[in-house]
Amino acid sequence: MENKTVMITGASKGLGKALAIALSKKGYQLSICARGKEELDNVHATLLENGADVLAVQADASEKDDIERFVSMTEERFNKIDVLINNASYLGSSPIPYLLDFNHEEYKEVMRVNAEGPFLMMKRVLPGMVQRGTGSVINVTSAAGATGYAGWGIYGVSKFALEGLTETWADELRSSGVSINIVDPGEMDTDMHALAVPDCDYHLASPSSVTDVFLYLADEASVTGQRLEAQAFTGGE
Repeated sequence: MENKTVMITGASKGLGKALAIALSKKGYQLSICARGKEELDNVHATLLENGADVLAVQADASEKDDIERFVSMTEERFNKIDVLINNASYLGSSPIPYLLDFNHEEYKEVMRVNAEGPFLMMKRVLPGMVQRGTGSVINVTSAAGATGYAGWGIYGVSKFALEGLTETWADELRSSGVSINIVDPGEMDTDMHALAVPDCDYHLASPSSVTDVFLYLADEASVTGQRLEAQAFTGGE
């Protein structure tokens, strides 16, 4: 994928890290961000060792000023953005409270990170894609964003919002040449899942095992407005 640039938020661990490694192996140029500097630096070093062309920016993908800095630095370094993966997410308290027990401040924070952040990222990146008539946005959701589950609280509600945002924007831009899709990676062996389900006693997929659907969507502009399940993906067939 010579000269194709992918932005990934929340790329310092878990799925974001796995996506950065998988995409770099396919030859994509990468621009990655995360809030934690040490973990981000470690991923950056790994990607450089693997020969990747990568920009790593410590940034909060839910803060407007950080988003502007991250996107502007990416555009300056690579001239354009071909793929945006909104992966950064915030669980909130662990164990997750029932809705009656959520306080307003935590509600606002979970919604801000998981729904408002992707909106702001897309708002900043999409005009360039539309102008060029090509591009791909991939938003990361959860099973709790399609079905309401007790115990997933505002995290699940925020993913419902993200799925609605994806479907609406995909329909608005259906004739633009830009694809906008959402991927449910399924339950994975990540720090976030350990916080959400601390007593988990069943097998979990590794983040590196669910990247194929993202590779497919990164280069398949004809698919838009779809919700794909990563663990059931069969190569687009």
